[in-house]
Amino acid sequence: MTSSPLPRSSSARFGQPPIRFGRLPEIRDHVAGWLDRHAVPLFDLAVRLTMAPIFFRSGLQKIGDWQATLFLFQEEYRVPLLPADVAALLAAATELTMPVLLVLGLATRLAAVPLLAMALVIQFVLGAENPAFNNPQHYFWMLLLTGLILRGGGRLSLDHWFLRFSRRNGDRP
Repeated sequence: MTSSPLPRSSSARFGQPPIRFGRLPEIRDHVAGWLDRHAVPLFDLAVRLTMAPIFFRSGLQKIGDWQATLFLFQEEYRVPLLPADVAALLAAATELTMPVLLVLGLATRLAAVPLLAMALVIQFVLGAENPAFNNPQHYFWMLLLTGLILRGGGRLSLDHWFLRFSRRNGDRP
């Protein structure tokens, strides 16, 4: 039995020489490595710094006029299963603490979970009752917060620093 020749590239079949990429794969790998080392950590930081002030400002507004906040939670933001005063307190506390953790990159995944839950409630619970809460921007928030939950804070975070420090000292995370 004779062996068949190696398959020819499609360009060679039509009388053209095969395409040679030369160093292109090497250059692509170099660029991808650089982006992984430098651009991706900056992107992760940018996501954290984008989401934090959105929620922090909302928390400041809530504590800035607590009576108005209680009124809104009693009349407008009727959160199922929670009394209005408890929901207002939880919302304000969450919006003031979790963004600080995001900025620091400390417990990033854990900090993003309640913020994602708030965005989901705003969009799908309150938005279902009142079209004023139905804002397409909430989908953008949900996407970015889900990314933080899946990826963590990135290399420019205290999470990453603590993990490196613990591994360097032989601790198991």
